[in-house]
Amino acid sequence: MATLIKSKLSNKLSNAATSVSNKSQAKVSGMFARMGFQAATDEEGLGFAACDDLDYDHRQGMQMDVLTSEEMTGGGGEGSEGSGEMDGDSHYQRDGTGPPKSASKDGASPNELSEARPKITAWEAGWNVTNAIQGMFVLGLPYAILHGGYLGLFLIIFAAVVCCYTGKILIACLYEEDEDGQLVRVRDSYVDIANACCAPRFPTLGGHVVNVAQIIELVMTCILYVVVSGNLMYNSFPNMPISQKSWAIIATAALLPCAFLKNLKAVSKFSLLCTLAHFVINVLVIAYCLSRARDWAWDKVKFYIDVKKFPISIGIIVFSYTSQIFLPSLEGNMQKPSEFTCMMNWTHIAACILKGLFALVAYLTWADATKEVITDNLPPGIRAVVNLFLVSKALLSYPLPFFAAVEVLEKSFFKEGTGTYFPDCYGGDGRLKSWGLSLRCGLVVFTLLMAIYVPHFALLMGLTGSLTGAGLCFLLPSLFHLKLLWRKLLWHQVFFDVAIFVIGGICSISGFIHSTEGLIEAFRDNIEE
Repeated sequence: MATLIKSKLSNKLSNAATSVSNKSQAKVSGMFARMGFQAATDEEGLGFAACDDLDYDHRQGMQMDVLTSEEMTGGGGEGSEGSGEMDGDSHYQRDGTGPPKSASKDGASPNELSEARPKITAWEAGWNVTNAIQGMFVLGLPYAILHGGYLGLFLIIFAAVVCCYTGKILIACLYEEDEDGQLVRVRDSYVDIANACCAPRFPTLGGHVVNVAQIIELVMTCILYVVVSGNLMYNSFPNMPISQKSWAIIATAALLPCAFLKNLKAVSKFSLLCTLAHFVINVLVIAYCLSRARDWAWDKVKFYIDVKKFPISIGIIVFSYTSQIFLPSLEGNMQKPSEFTCMMNWTHIAACILKGLFALVAYLTWADATKEVITDNLPPGIRAVVNLFLVSKALLSYPLPFFAAVEVLEKSFFKEGTGTYFPDCYGGDGRLKSWGLSLRCGLVVFTLLMAIYVPHFALLMGLTGSLTGAGLCFLLPSLFHLKLLWRKLLWHQVFFDVAIFVIGGICSISGFIHSTEGLIEAFRDNIEE
């Protein structure tokens, strides 16, 4: 009995001392945050202190329950409670083995929650990223070589390195170190990172800016896939009495099942099929180019650029590597987030090699006759086959940006208890409610209407990509990395972040100017795509 009383008093004193220490450290963190760059704001410091206090109380309470049960039953419950103590610590681990955050709220077990929201492996995440950065814009890379020569090839490599780096530093901004030096995922999305940077003066401004940019980028990408599908089908079967708008409607009808997507598990399967379709397209185009290898025009590849058209080529190359928009969601859905860095490395290395070879071989085949979309250079028979694979790729690529756009909209406007405008789209049993399904179906129909009624979509997409693409991929990740992790960065990391911010700003401004000029000329000449 004396041992039990002594243990209780020791636990309470240790708990009180830890609480005072945590709160003191939180105040110090808040003071440094007001002075300039800091790894965490004062609100986050208090959040860490509260989190550590609750976790410590939880573990101490479980120890007291063990002592009580031993006293009443003779120590029969020691084994089961010991596993509970280990689970209480595991939520700090970055490898994703701990229980989900919501496990303590609804009382569900970690296994039940993991079944409700399936996790994806590193390979499945890699397929998603590969699908994004090996998109249909790769068919425009030979056109970039036409106006950039060897500088265009260098830009393909440079863009891969920079986008891989900014993707990894963006995910690094999701984590902070706790008192034990372990990484804790304190933010869940791009919006949370932006809000943390703007706090405490403007705690929601950054989130609103990122939300608008994300929604524009993702929805415009979905619209592009519908436009491309209609255009390719119309050009593949020009003798059929079906207009391009009718083909777009048929393509949209095939995309309606996307409204029922609930997680990235199903999207990963689509991404795998999309990657296979892309592989077939590349094989067909490269096989034709290799058949004409004896006629390759090596003398046409020079160290020169077309000053007026090369900025558009920059936009094509940069946009072909865009994946930062959904990386926080993708990393959060991985079984082992610790494998994220390795996944980013091999996906971007593979993309860089394949894109560089594809662009160079295709340009050497057609030289100065290279068109904006390389499939237009193919003979009619091969062109029809390639276009069918392109349509399948466009339809299979649609679910990933669509799912990400729906997730952003649901978190911004459909979340109970978070100050949003509408109730949650999901019921207590995890099923999609009627207004949630209406939101998804409405988004699919909206992409169709925009694809039909925006005649100059290619130039409009270039304009949008110059603003949102460069901002989300270059400007914001480097700026957020400097702001949140300033005191932990080495000098070369600071240099890289500043250089990327400057280069991204230049590309964004030049692309915006030239895309705007192209839109003005298109409307002036009444060009219809």
